[in-house]
Amino acid sequence: MAVDLEGQRLFVAALGSDSLEIVDLREGRRANRITSLHEPQGVLYLARLKRLLVANGAGGGVQAFGDGASPVARQASLDDADNLRLDPWSGKVYVGAGKALVALDPDTLRVVQRIPLAGHPESFQIDRSGARIYVDVPDAGHVAVVDRELGKVIAAWPIERAARNFPMALDESGHQLFVVTRSPALLVVFDTRTGKEVDRLPACRDADELFFDEPRQRLYVVCGEGRIDVIRRDAQRFELSERIPTAPGARTGLFVPDLSALFIAVPAGASAAAEIRVYSVR
Repeated sequence: MAVDLEGQRLFVAALGSDSLEIVDLREGRRANRITSLHEPQGVLYLARLKRLLVANGAGGGVQAFGDGASPVARQASLDDADNLRLDPWSGKVYVGAGKALVALDPDTLRVVQRIPLAGHPESFQIDRSGARIYVDVPDAGHVAVVDRELGKVIAAWPIERAARNFPMALDESGHQLFVVTRSPALLVVFDTRTGKEVDRLPACRDADELFFDEPRQRLYVVCGEGRIDVIRRDAQRFELSERIPTAPGARTGLFVPDLSALFIAVPAGASAAAEIRVYSVR
């Protein structure tokens, strides 16, 4: 998912229907859609350019859309394109694709940097106060630490006694990186200054999203088993504070601090249509 705060729109990648759904947040309804995509996964809205980027997992690479439903730019050379992030300092857009982290020019989608990894990248987080990018590489069982100025991996932090590390969140000021694994279901905490694991605790199953709420010192783990785990940090100690039921398979979400809201995509079921649920964060 991605959000356009000025236009009050939510963009949702609908993987099962090869489309992107555009939701009007003021009216709480679908306003438009973009079709003929190829397993859309990553979504990024560039407010400066008023442009929407979509990463396609099954061919098609990354496409850029303006006001219409036809792409205004395309980078087709990317295999299994997934997560998208904007580097606020350089203005580059990073995408996980194949076995690399790839930097794109946001205007043309031209490849300007390709950083090889030991496997396909899942979630990654950009350190805004430094040159690092932290990348989940589940095939290798580690977190890759990338120096984006040098354009290479400078460290690999192994995840001991756990596997399938997909979602990730970063607390820059607190110097902590959060990773959730699926086998077993755990929240693993790293100290970004040392690369050492400093804590771990059980989490919900089939996690695919993880968000850090800095003002409230909380983590939100969105899981396909049908719940959100709210984990609170108090004096560097972590504990589960709340379990919020959602729906089976609802593991795609977006936390928007400016709206104090957590959006959750609920897939269609046998007797119910797909929907977006909005959880108020207080």
